[in-house]
Amino acid sequence: MKNGKGASVLIIDDEPEIRDIVQIFLNNEGYEVMEAEDGAAGLELLRKKEFDLIILDVMMPKLDGIQACMQIRQTRNTPIIMLSAKNEDIDKILGLTSGADDYLSKPFNPLELVARVKSQLRRVRMSETQDKRQPLELSIGDLVLNIPRHQVTIKGKDISLTPLEFDILELLATHRGHVFSVDKIYETIWKDPALQSDKTVMVHIRNLREKLKDNPREPKYIKTVWGVGYKID
Repeated sequence: MKNGKGASVLIIDDEPEIRDIVQIFLNNEGYEVMEAEDGAAGLELLRKKEFDLIILDVMMPKLDGIQACMQIRQTRNTPIIMLSAKNEDIDKILGLTSGADDYLSKPFNPLELVARVKSQLRRVRMSETQDKRQPLELSIGDLVLNIPRHQVTIKGKDISLTPLEFDILELLATHRGHVFSVDKIYETIWKDPALQSDKTVMVHIRNLREKLKDNPREPKYIKTVWGVGYKID
């Protein structure tokens, strides 16, 4: 994983003007950028080349961003920032549930997108550095986190998590008994100030619980402290 100059970014968007302006801003920051005009073309590029980050539009012909994201997540943990002309909460939730790490509504300020690209690359780089420094395995009942492998099992059965879901689970698991607010989770995991972060974090917590089969009414792992945040005892 590269961070900053030399990191490679794939833009998948059917609007040429969007691709062009994003490429200009990312090139100015030293990123290597490639473009695809739809989801199918993007998946074809991904079969040929590794990328450090993917910017993925939702509404596209042939293969939309939601379907493309789900297919990417079958084989890759590459950070994905999803773009959409829609600004409804349900669309953001759908995008994040499909496996995206972040979501930005159109029209957007290119500088904000650049900031989010940097944030995602920084998060992955810091996670990789931490993994090398702390080769740990954590157990919470029958749930086991192998941190260097980014692997989660329950009763020996592998549980497939996105990188962000794993990072949130690791944060709570390595600070057992400590209650983290939504803002604190966002600032710690996304490495950015918490601005309107509540929906983003809540969607990832919900996805985590579903994959862990952790009933929020009678949680075995992630507990809600109402009005405060989340914790693992």
